[in-house]
Amino acid sequence: MGKLTTAISGKLVAFDTAPLIYYIEEHPDYLSIVDELFGAFDAGDASGTTSVLTMHEVLVKPLRDGRQDIADKYLEVLTKSANVTLHAIDLSICGIAARLRAKYAWLRAPDALQIGTAIGFGAPMIVTNDQRWSRLTEIRVAVLRDLI
Repeated sequence: MGKLTTAISGKLVAFDTAPLIYYIEEHPDYLSIVDELFGAFDAGDASGTTSVLTMHEVLVKPLRDGRQDIADKYLEVLTKSANVTLHAIDLSICGIAARLRAKYAWLRAPDALQIGTAIGFGAPMIVTNDQRWSRLTEIRVAVLRDLI
């Protein structure tokens, strides 16, 4: 059991777009840690959650490049994984995101919506590769580059 698996065991863990991209596209620097993350979801050791914004963000490039095969891999993980839930962004999530952006002027709207979804659905942790998110006090942040 790896360092990340130990930290997320038995928990609901939100994830940003980057970990999913690194997983599907097998980024050489991050593959071992994202394999551990999505492996924990597959094994039922943890549950994953993200917003529908993740689907939008990961599909644009493969569709632009004519890579339906890659788009299909993203869709499979997001819609068919037993322990990964994709959440809609509703009024409540928008309210949380707005409060986050009001507090953190550097936070972009898409990121606030991702974090807001994690908080709104009760995830105690979010996994990203954006070091700035470490400044958040509302949720525990695991930055991939710090885990490798």
